[in-house]
Amino acid sequence: MSKTPDPWLTIIGIGEDGPDGLSRAARQALAAATFVTGAPRHLSLLPALKAECHPWPVPFEDGIPLLLARRGQPTVMLASGDPFWFGGGASISRLLALEEWVAHPAPSTFALTAARLGWPLQEVECHGLHAAPLTRLRPGLIPGRRAIILLRDGAAVSALATYLAQNGFGASSIHVLEALGGPRERIRTTTAERFDFADIAHPVAVALSVAGNGRTLPRASGIADGWFDHDGQITKRPARALTLSALAPRPGEALWDIGAGSGSIAIEWLLAHPATQATAFEADPVRAARARSNAAALGADRLTVIEGKAPDILRDRTRPNAIFIGGGLCEALLETLFVLPGGPTRLVANAVTLESEALLNQWHARKGGDLLRIELAQAVPLGSRHGWRSAYPLVQWNITL
Repeated sequence: MSKTPDPWLTIIGIGEDGPDGLSRAARQALAAATFVTGAPRHLSLLPALKAECHPWPVPFEDGIPLLLARRGQPTVMLASGDPFWFGGGASISRLLALEEWVAHPAPSTFALTAARLGWPLQEVECHGLHAAPLTRLRPGLIPGRRAIILLRDGAAVSALATYLAQNGFGASSIHVLEALGGPRERIRTTTAERFDFADIAHPVAVALSVAGNGRTLPRASGIADGWFDHDGQITKRPARALTLSALAPRPGEALWDIGAGSGSIAIEWLLAHPATQATAFEADPVRAARARSNAAALGADRLTVIEGKAPDILRDRTRPNAIFIGGGLCEALLETLFVLPGGPTRLVANAVTLESEALLNQWHARKGGDLLRIELAQAVPLGSRHGWRSAYPLVQWNITL
């Protein structure tokens, strides 16, 4: 029976207290290592070592080949706190076999923040926004909610305060937590609208208690049309709610939004769960740019927008879990989708014109699925009274490919 090799890589989470907070196993790994790498700040916390010490380069990805070149040799990688909570641990471990590495985490900044403020961590949103836009916070900006946010530097904290104030949440409390767990630790509190700290030290986190009168983003499907910038090319709120119900987003699933227009369907798919993915296909460059802007503003910047006309742009691709056709519906598009590899795929197509409705009727007769006719009317002023104004009827075809 062959012996399982010992791990050659040790991933060590280190706090601002340096080696004082390390476990015995982490200390032994450092003593046995021939190569130690980490941020210059982390390396400066260590005592003199026999190992070669090499600062991790910027950007982070540039350090991965250097680390993998050490394969088989006793190596230590240093990371902040818990390497697997918005840290670099997962980026490395997924490239290695399980027996090649071992990790020794330290308390995360999230845990230290909760311990300082007495917050129940399971009720707090946790974000790592070192290199991500502040708009990712948008869905969670709800009065009474709390969040702990890792940020790049003091300028990012100032930008956060400005963003909150601009969106009507200037009354939010901001706890600025610097160098938690070390001799430089400092905690200060202010509000977003009164923020004026100019001497914030790295590393920094913000604990946010949301307050104010800003608009809160609903979590139900079919948010108001006013949340989206559009030129009229948008699936209106009631129809969007029915469409998303038919698409039935689930965590980890991917969507194609064909003829995306403002991107409303794809964006709401992404808002359904942080693990969902979506690609929007749009032939009009102006509308494609608008979809990107809408996604960023609503905290769904992970939307991929591809400019091009379907079905040509879809060839040589593999079908995702779900597809929505909101524009460009035609015979060639349906034929292409049915022969692409992949599946099972939930397909939802909406038709407004008589020609598109006839096409869906034909394909429903050939392939089956569910056909739904949606007729909506809205009350509008009619002289001194009110009357009903009907929208164009919408026909929706829903089928699993």
